[in-house]
Amino acid sequence: MLRKLFSFNGGVKPDPNKGASTREPIARLPLPPQLIIPLHQHIGGTPRPLVKVGDRVLHGQRIGAADGNVSSAVHAPTSGTVVAIEPRLMPHASGLSSMAVVIEPDGQDQRIEREPFDWHAATPGEVRDYLRDAGVVGLGGAVFPSHLKLSPGKAGGTDTLVLNGAECEPFITCDDMLMRSEAEDILRGALVMQKMLAAKQVLVGVEDNKPEAAAALKAAAAALGHASLDVVVVPTRYPAGGAKQLIRVLTGIEVPHGSRSTDYGVQCFNVATALAVWNALEHGEPLTRRIVTVAGNVDRPRNFDVAIGTPIGFVFEHAGLKPDTDKLIMGGPMMGIPLPGVEAPVVKATNCLLASSPALFPPPEPELPCIRCGECARACPADLQPFELYWHSRARNFGRAQEYHLFDCIECGCCAYVCPSHIPLVDYYRYAKSEIWARERDKDAADSARERFEFRNWRAEREKEEKAAKLAARSAAKPAAKPAATDKSPAEGEAAATPAEDPKKALIEAAMARAKAQKEAVAAKNTDTLTPAQQAQVEAAEARRKLAADMVATGSGETTSETATADKPTE
Repeated sequence: MLRKLFSFNGGVKPDPNKGASTREPIARLPLPPQLIIPLHQHIGGTPRPLVKVGDRVLHGQRIGAADGNVSSAVHAPTSGTVVAIEPRLMPHASGLSSMAVVIEPDGQDQRIEREPFDWHAATPGEVRDYLRDAGVVGLGGAVFPSHLKLSPGKAGGTDTLVLNGAECEPFITCDDMLMRSEAEDILRGALVMQKMLAAKQVLVGVEDNKPEAAAALKAAAAALGHASLDVVVVPTRYPAGGAKQLIRVLTGIEVPHGSRSTDYGVQCFNVATALAVWNALEHGEPLTRRIVTVAGNVDRPRNFDVAIGTPIGFVFEHAGLKPDTDKLIMGGPMMGIPLPGVEAPVVKATNCLLASSPALFPPPEPELPCIRCGECARACPADLQPFELYWHSRARNFGRAQEYHLFDCIECGCCAYVCPSHIPLVDYYRYAKSEIWARERDKDAADSARERFEFRNWRAEREKEEKAAKLAARSAAKPAAKPAATDKSPAEGEAAATPAEDPKKALIEAAMARAKAQKEAVAAKNTDTLTPAQQAQVEAAEARRKLAADMVATGSGETTSETATADKPTE
């Protein structure tokens, strides 16, 4: 069936350089002496380690549990012993380290016993949880946890599932070779994802410079016999492999600024991701290996089936790294990142390892002033104004750069590729993005500190008010002293005590009673040195002190003659 194709703005046609690595089939790389498996290999939270140093692990055993929903598990690629859990160098341009589990293979490759999972009878939510625990993430470069993208989202579900087999960047051929050898399983995985997304159709986009892969996919689609499954050959133009660009070519839908393809009923996955979904559900195989293209300045460019965690230097040894290599790149020449060292491991995002040399990639020419020729704008597939982004990024006017939709830039490098002034435009955009992110982090940290400070002050004021309220309540609840009752009534010839004298007399009587009780209950103090009369005087003095304290507590400092007479020691 002929399908109408659309076009996207811009793009370039660099030399593909794909023939050298497709001459031989995929080779399975042996295991290295040590595997370095980073716990954080995808977008989202860092998995929590489930093993400790000295543990023996099996092939497929989970060594890192997903940390929250936006995360994915990590597994052991073979059996062996955990020799370290420590920060190791990561394949990133920053040269930073990240926590990794280091496994020493034992050569037995003993697999963990598979837990049966009937994905046919399971609910979509259970299938998504299984894929999360199987470590399946996007293998096209974004490494976004796949179980999150396999949710229908809106009530009407997904209209179109797009399978991305364009692989437009030069030198990279891992998806091409995978489509040639695993076409039927790729499409089976796509049908599983179609069911989970409730999609009406599946479109597989393949560039026309991959005739063998397109033929294999079409034959597999015919064998499966699904009318909703269509393999579409698209024109070769970089970056046709970008999600928005491929969606535009296949469906005519142009996803605008600030929107996602799911808002328009379209979801996009890489062909390698579809195969990983099928292997996880049908064969119980977690994502522990991937196909990696090794190309550039090597003796034997080829695609290798590599265990995740294999040191990059070990991979280059089998490809024959040439001595005049001056730089190593993970990815392609357009969007790849320079590697900090060969000791960094292969991760789930590693689709290509490219060796550079002065002959293959000559040093860049000196940067010249921008002449505002507009070539970058004509080549931009995201319909941006790269020269405006360049000026504002260079001037550190990041607010204006955001007004020109800096974060819509996919960093494809088309603008730098066509720039007659040889300006590394993408480097300026990356710098501006990193500065904006850093400022946002600083602002969030400052906001959090301010909120904590304000909460601390509010809590201190609240505690102060609560203490004052409790003190006022105790003062209000203190019972007023009641006049003490006397044994004699006024009728017996004694005048009644005045209201002012009654509280004092009550205090005096209470003090005398305490002194008497203490005298009866406690043995005389210092009986070895005091006579009984002297001991009685000591006790009377103590009674007077207590009486004085009680009178001060009631606010009265006066001493009546009766009190003085009662407290006067006997001689």
